[in-house]
Amino acid sequence: MLFHSKTKDDTLSILETDLHTGLTSQKVDEFQGQYGPNKLEEKKTKTAFQRFMDQFKDVMILILLAAAAVSFVIACIEKDLGEFFEPLLILLIVVLNAIMGVMQESKAEKALDALKNMSAPHARVIRDGIETVIDAAELVPGDIIRLEAGDFVPADARLLHSVSLKSEESALTGESVPSEKNSDAEVLENAPLGDRSTMIFSGCSITYGTATAVVTATGMDTEMGKIANLLEGESDTQTPLQKKLAQLGKYLGVLALLACAIIFAVGISNGIPAMEIFMTAVSLAVSAIPEGLPAIVTIVLSIGVQRMVKRNALIRRLPAVETLGSASIICSDKTGTLTQNRMTLVKAYINGSDAAEDITANNSDEIKKLLCFGTLCCDGSVIFHNDGEQHIGDPTETAIVFAAHKSGMPKEDLNEKYPRLAEIPFDSDRKLMSTVNRIDGKNIVIVKGAFDMMAQRCIEGDIDKAKAVTEKMSKNALRVLAVAFKEIDSIPEEPTSEDLENGLTFMGLVGMIDPPRPEAKAAVETCRKAGIKPVMITGDHIVTASAIAKELGILEDGDKAITGAELDTMTDTELDSIVAQISVYARVSPENKIRIVKAWQRKGQVVSMTGDGVNDAPALKAADIGCAMGITGTDVAKGAADMTLTDDNFATIVEAVREGRGIYANIRKVVGFLLGTNIGEVITVFVAMLLWHKTPLLSMQLLWINLVTDSLPAIALGMEPVEADIMDKKPRPKTEGIFAHGLGIRVVLQGFMFAILSLIAFRLGEMATGTLKGGQTMAFIVLALSQVIQSYNMRSDRSLFKIGAFSNSKLNGACLISVLLVLLVVFTPVRIAFGLVILPGNLYLTALGLVIVPLIIMELSKALGLIKHRK
Repeated sequence: MLFHSKTKDDTLSILETDLHTGLTSQKVDEFQGQYGPNKLEEKKTKTAFQRFMDQFKDVMILILLAAAAVSFVIACIEKDLGEFFEPLLILLIVVLNAIMGVMQESKAEKALDALKNMSAPHARVIRDGIETVIDAAELVPGDIIRLEAGDFVPADARLLHSVSLKSEESALTGESVPSEKNSDAEVLENAPLGDRSTMIFSGCSITYGTATAVVTATGMDTEMGKIANLLEGESDTQTPLQKKLAQLGKYLGVLALLACAIIFAVGISNGIPAMEIFMTAVSLAVSAIPEGLPAIVTIVLSIGVQRMVKRNALIRRLPAVETLGSASIICSDKTGTLTQNRMTLVKAYINGSDAAEDITANNSDEIKKLLCFGTLCCDGSVIFHNDGEQHIGDPTETAIVFAAHKSGMPKEDLNEKYPRLAEIPFDSDRKLMSTVNRIDGKNIVIVKGAFDMMAQRCIEGDIDKAKAVTEKMSKNALRVLAVAFKEIDSIPEEPTSEDLENGLTFMGLVGMIDPPRPEAKAAVETCRKAGIKPVMITGDHIVTASAIAKELGILEDGDKAITGAELDTMTDTELDSIVAQISVYARVSPENKIRIVKAWQRKGQVVSMTGDGVNDAPALKAADIGCAMGITGTDVAKGAADMTLTDDNFATIVEAVREGRGIYANIRKVVGFLLGTNIGEVITVFVAMLLWHKTPLLSMQLLWINLVTDSLPAIALGMEPVEADIMDKKPRPKTEGIFAHGLGIRVVLQGFMFAILSLIAFRLGEMATGTLKGGQTMAFIVLALSQVIQSYNMRSDRSLFKIGAFSNSKLNGACLISVLLVLLVVFTPVRIAFGLVILPGNLYLTALGLVIVPLIIMELSKALGLIKHRK
């Protein structure tokens, strides 16, 4: 029911209530049964066990578990305790990976909880003709409630009586100043939320005036409840990285099963015992799957999170780090995100002047007098303390008070020097406020308000010129107030508008705006340089939004600015056809924001949505990555977002994008490094079985290389510093694979390189020692140590010696530990558990020569241009 366009009497009739007596106790009981409590429904969250089990849905993990199960069965059949080492090792790795995942997801969805907590705890209500205070959860439609300045609104309600009422709705509508409310206003049925002046909304607050209203909606039926429903309906979006790794897991699983089937068939046809060939197939499966990849990617992302926290960006979901780095569209709210969320006086005009003057600390005496009179006619105040100032009251008034204070005229001093003797409060019909102050022994009436209402009450002053200045200020998105005065002999006992607000002398104008953040313009410019399109989405008026967007560089020549009403008339197809041309959306609803986000997503773009209000939450959740403001942002926005900017600085987004791109580049290096080694292992085992019907590496040896020797260098590789030119590149397309730009081919070729080196080592070791274990030991040493060398090769597409061979200290330490672990397994009694033996001294020198080969080959490839640095 659209109560905002209904009359008061119709509303009371529909809700079966009375203005003076409210609902009867019987009706309250009936309605509570019908509508339920005035609370938001809680979303069911997964238990810790459910989250733990979700970790095992990954294809790579399932294949590993299957390999562990097979190994366990074989160990039971052979009744060999040593055989249990392998399945236990696999299970340990899988469980540790799952625990890490659960720990990251343990911060359950908080958006609905935050919405619930924003509800007012108590309400003043009239029931059975008696006014009482009750728990807000007990309210029902039809209840008569009373509100005053400072109260939170406990439910959506239609105003029945209001006096100078203003409601702070920025969190719900995006308006940067409180909305004026009027119980007698006529509102169109299709009016947007921000223009429904006869309504007040749950979760907002009263900043000025008093009101009596009738509750029209409670709980999930309120505007805030509808947002909660939108949040409920928007499922968490998988990030590109999650999709790519899931796809990779499927490919590797198919590869492993195919290779195992071929090996099994070859072994059986050559008379190899079934159990022996089965163990070889398990070894092949283990070698095909990068067991440490999920855990290492998680660790690299975690390290990225820590780095981003230092840059004031708090990540809620790990994969969001990478997603932000690939963002191609940033949809940003205006109020509090691109602007300071505080009205600031920027212009003043004195009657008879040539033009408006900028507000500074050294304005003319005439401007200072204007600020003095304006401040005397304000109820708002500014309190100063050690860490800044606190603005109390209407933002337009506190802007005037703050400007006067900066000009050396604190409000407290002015009130003491020029005491207020009488006043007429502001109301939305007159759009004026008046005070009578004792100034220099005279009774001076000061009137402040809208210029169009003031102009008709002035008998002195150049009103035509002032009108032109007002129009110019308004076109520049300034909120303009006029100030006028007159002297009176005596003060009426009950001052009225007719007494005080006529026969005025026009004094001047003040213009204010919610100014852009100083660093936002540079941040927008950097975004454009990085190929990212910024889009402003706001609940504010289109003139204001367009002016701010032009100043920041968001709205450029040829770009469009449209309203939510215009958007509502478009089909999705029509929106898709012009969405690339629209840079500003004004007066939008929460549903509009989701449509905009999804329109860009349909065009294959990775969309980031930034915002701070309740109204931003559904779009934050629907976007590829939602980014909330930490200081001015509501708990609702933070709960729905993937990332929170702890300093509310739009420029921090640029640093976050830079970090995200760097982390993704490092993940590509890690994936390339690990898969290159795994492919080498697969080819080694596969070719050796085909040629010699022998296994050059046991499954335990492969697991040690994959999970122990390779893991530390891989993690350190993920901590490689971000390359200097990373923000000069265009964003990656949403469809771009992780192996784009030749990485896939390089990984396969590097795999062949490792296989050839390992097979040569295996053959040399077997021939020199005359034993299979001798060949396996030689192959193990060469494969393990050559992969340590390869971690340095993967640091950059540039020559290792140009970037500094040992400039990554963390990689140096990791590789040293890996080498020591290899030596531990090769030269201590631990080797027995891994099936290794001591080799003749000359074979170790041969192995060392083979280990250095990857460095030579990779450096030649870079020098000859076979591997190029992507611009």
